[in-house]
Amino acid sequence: MSAADFRKLADLFPDEMVTHSSVQDIDLPAADGQPSPGILALITLDNGLGPSKPTTLGPNTLVELGSVLEGLRERAAAGEIAAVGVTGKPDCFVAGADLSAVTSLQEREHGLWMAQLGHEVYSTLANLGVPSFAFINGVALGGGLEIALQSTYRTVSTGAGALALPEAFLGLVPGWGGVYLLPRLIGPENAVKVMIENPLNNNRTLSGPEAFKLGIADALFAPENFLEQSVAWAGRVVAGGALSGTAPERPAAVDPADQAVAARWADAVAAGRAYVETKTSNASPAPAEVLNIMAANRTLTQAESAALECETLAGLMQTDEFRATVYAFLDLVQKRAKRPAGAPGRELARPITKIGVVGAGLMASQLALLFARQLGVPVVLTDIDQERVDKGVGYVHNEVDKLVAKGRLATDVATKAKALVTGSVSKEPFADADFVIEAVFEELSVKKQVFAELEAVVSPECILATNTSSLSVTAMAADLQHPGRLVGFHFFNPVAVMPLLEIVRAPKTGDAVLASAFELARGLKKTAVLVKDAPAFVVNRILLRLMGEVTAAFDEGTPARVADAALRPMGLPMTPFTLLAMVGLPVAQHVQESLNAAFGDRFPLSQNLQKLVDNNVRSLWSAAADGTQEIPAATAALMSFGSTPSTAEEVLRRTQDALAEEIGLMLEEGVVAAPQDIDLCMILGAGWPMFLGGITPYLDRVGASERVNGRRFLPPGVASRS
Repeated sequence: MSAADFRKLADLFPDEMVTHSSVQDIDLPAADGQPSPGILALITLDNGLGPSKPTTLGPNTLVELGSVLEGLRERAAAGEIAAVGVTGKPDCFVAGADLSAVTSLQEREHGLWMAQLGHEVYSTLANLGVPSFAFINGVALGGGLEIALQSTYRTVSTGAGALALPEAFLGLVPGWGGVYLLPRLIGPENAVKVMIENPLNNNRTLSGPEAFKLGIADALFAPENFLEQSVAWAGRVVAGGALSGTAPERPAAVDPADQAVAARWADAVAAGRAYVETKTSNASPAPAEVLNIMAANRTLTQAESAALECETLAGLMQTDEFRATVYAFLDLVQKRAKRPAGAPGRELARPITKIGVVGAGLMASQLALLFARQLGVPVVLTDIDQERVDKGVGYVHNEVDKLVAKGRLATDVATKAKALVTGSVSKEPFADADFVIEAVFEELSVKKQVFAELEAVVSPECILATNTSSLSVTAMAADLQHPGRLVGFHFFNPVAVMPLLEIVRAPKTGDAVLASAFELARGLKKTAVLVKDAPAFVVNRILLRLMGEVTAAFDEGTPARVADAALRPMGLPMTPFTLLAMVGLPVAQHVQESLNAAFGDRFPLSQNLQKLVDNNVRSLWSAAADGTQEIPAATAALMSFGSTPSTAEEVLRRTQDALAEEIGLMLEEGVVAAPQDIDLCMILGAGWPMFLGGITPYLDRVGASERVNGRRFLPPGVASRS
């Protein structure tokens, strides 16, 4: 076969953003007085759209690349070229397959063609008759990194910042050879790290130096003259007789036929399965399929593995989990997040040159650190006594020092950041601040007092913000002289990690204030979602409804293990009782009380939980001697239970229905503009998995939306097959 045989697939995508393959002949430089070893045909992959649109691989792109490679294979056979190189446009090698194209493949057969096309093209690259070189100058994701893996040799730039095989995260497998080649190149343990652990750990990527250290690349060069150095290095390799066995050392490479390696392979796969269970409860099929292929291909030829990869890819492309992931990743995180619904025009935003933070506790100190690092403006912390102020400023300085020690922050930058954060027991330093946010105790009267004191000090133009997680912004603004200056600015913990900001508009919040809040969020590199001033806003309202249902089932007599594990099919980042302990029982009960006051029995108050809070019990679970979790006898003695236990299936169904009801009501109330905003909030604020699509695609898929509301949240085909 040839790439042209897949023209019928390419013709299905007349509007594809094609990445073109241009070829330039380069004389390989001579070394040590020797003649040039010949010509390197350099392929540059470029969609011609500049840095804002990364190059991707759709069917038309692959057909063109395959045809170019076939021509180069003929030139190699004729002795016209000595090597082939592949590189990308500035800062981007290849960002992987065109996910929008893959998602639009409605027929399994078309998905199979796409998988086979990739293998046909990559096989040509791997069998040119002359050595091939991948010069990884920037982003290399998925199929992009697999182009490099299929090449004979690889160089990478120290400036390359995103190398990965993220398919397990996306709902697919590294199905163009990565799952076969990578464990042989860098060892099975590191391959599982790259293909499983990193994707399921917030889709972590590798830098160029990290990829080189693992053995993915053979040489590492600075970005300033990366291509020139790479070509010179390729010349030395070719001159040394690359095809006759001279090659860079690859100490991490393994032979899977070796018995010791076979044992390591099995152990690595087993460790990967345990990691998947911990991270996703196997609620998404893709990670397990990656490991299934890796386990099988230790004894397979590359062609046999390719056939297995194609069949697996074709099946996964048709799953709801894959389509929900693409909806979450492309439609929400990549697109909607950049154009927040309801945000005023950016031209209304005011400049922020100095920030005040009221409070010097852990949350306030995290905010001060974020403001100083991301905005580079002076930040003043205040609290009721000098000891608290010193502790807050000290926290910021210690965290900056940790970043320096880890090599993540230059010393001069760290010195500047520490100098920007100061403290005071007086609010007078806020007189010239442009933005002041409170992060004090979650009690309405306390926050109202803070704002009354602030208004006596700050300028009339100063924006006031609250980091409240559940209280009424409208009530806080009620007694202000300028209520239009107050906005909700709700961060999630840990502040440096969680990307979501719930920006809360009260009825009198001004457009300029709101625009400034969104612009500030951009400066902080956070994703902001506009929410109406309603109890607990979005994320906490949904989380508390979920925890309330599970806790109610427990109080009714459902065994703790059954209740806590009932939501396992959803693949959430942690169980409800683990989340309860992390949030803190008193905090969770306090928020539940405010929701109960607002919405009644939909948010029931647990007497058992109150007893634990009253007795300073921090968690329901405790570690048993055998490593499992148990409820300590002293904790159990504090509680009483009903006599109507539920099965795990019943707890799951009641929780699904409760979430469908609550989200339906939130949309009716106008808490957010659309279901997509609910999903975006749950992904970025609660860490809910993308294979759920956030939450509404999952509720549509399991029928809860129609059971409760009589209709789906999203149209058929959005985030699902149908």
